[in-house]
Amino acid sequence: MNVRISICAALIVLASSLATASAAPRPNVLIFLADDMGFSDAGCFGGEIRTPNIDALAAEGVRFTRFYNTARCWPTRSALLTGYYAQQVRMDPPVGLLPAWARLMPHYLKPLGYRCYHSGKWHVPGCIKQCADGGFDHSYTLNDQDRHFSPKLLTEDDRPLPPVDPKSGYFSATAIADHAIKYLKEHAERYADQPFFQYVAFISPHFPLQAPAEDIARYKDRYLEGWDAVRAERLTRLRDMGIVNCGLSDRVPDIIPDWNLPEEELKRRIGPGEAGRAVAWEELSDEQKRFQATKMSIHAAMIDRMDQEIGRVLEQVRAMGAMENTIVFFLSDNGASAEQIIRGDGNDPAAPPGSAKSYLCLGPGWSTACNTPLKLHKTWVHEGGISTPLIVRWPAGIKAHGELRHDVGHVIDFVPTLLDLAGGAWSDQWHGVTAPQLPGRNLVPAFARDNSVTRDYLYFQHEGHGALRVGDWKIVSLAPGKAPWELYDLSTDRCEMRDVADLHPEQVQEMAAKWDELEKQFRKQAGPGPATKPAARKSPAPPKTMPDDKDD
Repeated sequence: MNVRISICAALIVLASSLATASAAPRPNVLIFLADDMGFSDAGCFGGEIRTPNIDALAAEGVRFTRFYNTARCWPTRSALLTGYYAQQVRMDPPVGLLPAWARLMPHYLKPLGYRCYHSGKWHVPGCIKQCADGGFDHSYTLNDQDRHFSPKLLTEDDRPLPPVDPKSGYFSATAIADHAIKYLKEHAERYADQPFFQYVAFISPHFPLQAPAEDIARYKDRYLEGWDAVRAERLTRLRDMGIVNCGLSDRVPDIIPDWNLPEEELKRRIGPGEAGRAVAWEELSDEQKRFQATKMSIHAAMIDRMDQEIGRVLEQVRAMGAMENTIVFFLSDNGASAEQIIRGDGNDPAAPPGSAKSYLCLGPGWSTACNTPLKLHKTWVHEGGISTPLIVRWPAGIKAHGELRHDVGHVIDFVPTLLDLAGGAWSDQWHGVTAPQLPGRNLVPAFARDNSVTRDYLYFQHEGHGALRVGDWKIVSLAPGKAPWELYDLSTDRCEMRDVADLHPEQVQEMAAKWDELEKQFRKQAGPGPATKPAARKSPAPPKTMPDDKDD
């Protein structure tokens, strides 16, 4: 009898638990995406930059230590919003519009009752209009990455806005946060009974290095110790945190982007303090050391300001009483950039560094430090180019505080993860066209337990560079078919310091064949770009009643 009573009691508790789970409101979703931020820039990933709001998200949630992007701005954004590798949707390289079967995040979430908002950088070349084609209810878009103080190309809800007056006091990160807050306030006033998806895509710390003077002053002289010392300090903190277990990758002075200005031209147009290579800090002149330290202080100031603006957006969510059931993500679109170019309004060598009339780039020396301890930079598919510091906080659904997650993830995982959280189910049909299977994985199990998400592989290709990760093995090549494949065991060599391709030729051969197969498969799925623009991808109307939560 006692056994029967216990079983009945357990069934009652289980039924009650399931009923509560099915009735739980769908979470709001808030994504903060940084632009060209290094793996170790934030304090909670070993950096010395002041990031209290980002660090608080990590302390109240989880940090993913092995999460990946695509090594570049637009492929990452395309993959995050569509759920496909950029090569599957014609976005790396960008060729025409998205395939007819491709959807963006709002197209998945709006039928489930979500209101969808975007503020900041867009850079999804295959989707021209954020609202009409992308499904967002509101969108404030900066299509000008060359002017943080006075952008000239802006739209709101697909309508052009006038160029910003240079005397207005405008700064990109603040304006992006302002519009995100505006949309959230409207949501609270008019749509409080619906969940929201808010995508906040900063342009910081993407070049040009520009920031408010008071933020730059906070880091004055901080970086005179140089990039080699900063790298060593960050590595110590990263190892102490348990984020990495490797040594420090070598600086690679001979590898820089092909499109960088020659060093002599940089010195002529920027000044004698410029340096075009990631050489040892002690090889620089005193003038170069001072100038390079100033550049890093501006990079730090841009991240500091972005963190302040993240705090303002979070405060708005808190004022709405929505923090408990809002899942917040923070990540970067690629590693720090070694690029050194001059665009926009050019560079005035007499202007204060970091002001609207200066046009400076971080360069390979500091990019190497910002990606500590990983190898290479943005655009390369070595770990320094494709690793992102992902943070996830959700009090209602993630009970862990300050824990690490070593699950291997990728930006293609956002769509299946958010679909699960929203109670939706993926369908391969979209406007009468059949879509390929989503390649990503649902990360929700990892929110509760480390190493609970498995996958067969992760594929990378950008600017002619290629890589494939299978388990802890990774092959990577600067030019597949032209340059040899390197092989690394990432369980002990995340910094890609010991190429073991000669010791495991069969492993290299097998993985290279898989990479070739995927490259052909993804290009075939993408198909050729259309000759004419198809009709806008309008979202289906939200259902009159919300669907039930779906199991895995």
